[in-house]
Amino acid sequence: MKVTEEHNKRVAKLTFASVYPHYVTKVEKKDRTQDELHQVIEWLTGFDLDKINELIKEKVTFNTFFERAKLNPNASLIKGVICGYRIEEIDNELTQKVRYLDKLVDELAKGRKMEKILREG
Repeated sequence: MKVTEEHNKRVAKLTFASVYPHYVTKVEKKDRTQDELHQVIEWLTGFDLDKINELIKEKVTFNTFFERAKLNPNASLIKGVICGYRIEEIDNELTQKVRYLDKLVDELAKGRKMEKILREG
């Protein structure tokens, strides 16, 4: 599936605060914890819990969220399909980063081991 420019614009305008509760619900429904979710977010972005809460309170867009992030150098190891899109084929950098986060949350919710999610070893 090809990512359209309209889709990329919609993704850029989404606020992290609007999506975050869905991440929490998704992982908790599958008996994973909010702490594990924060660990995944911190691995990808460098944001600790205080910073995550600050960004939520500030209602930053995903565009701003990822501008401020220090993306993990191993993020490019995140591959596969999420929301119908093959992550490694997404040519819009921001949309790809958002899909990295979506994929990590999905892997957490599916019960994957943390060391696999965090691309260790």
